[in-house]
Amino acid sequence: MRKLVIEVARLPEDWDAIEQIRRQVFVEEQGIDPELDFDGWDAGSQHLLARWQGKPVGTMRLRHVELTVKIERLAVLPGFRRLGIARKLMQVGLAVLNDRGIDVVQVHAQNYVQALYHQLGFEPEGEEFEEAGILHVKMKKQLRSQT
Repeated sequence: MRKLVIEVARLPEDWDAIEQIRRQVFVEEQGIDPELDFDGWDAGSQHLLARWQGKPVGTMRLRHVELTVKIERLAVLPGFRRLGIARKLMQVGLAVLNDRGIDVVQVHAQNYVQALYHQLGFEPEGEEFEEAGILHVKMKKQLRSQT
């Protein structure tokens, strides 16, 4: 068995695992209000789920916003960080979006992970801002040329 497997989540079957990861990372660890994290956009979004040796350890959400898709809620459980899981989640998510014909993707990157997004080709846009009490910067990546 491969150690890391990342797949498009099956909802509602995978929802409990996604919710547990996000609650541990965003609500418990970062102190974000659950109403901000669970904002009502989950049902209409696509989610990825990372499993390490079968255990759910990471997730992220892909949500259509106007003419683009926003990558949100990227979370990896503390004991599984620094193993490349967040990077792999992003790579799989970008491939899914590219296959769907999405031209531009954006993130609101927490400052401490901005370097990861930059390494994946995202460029900052605008000034830093506070979201849920945490400094972020908006970043965009062009997946396809606009002709």
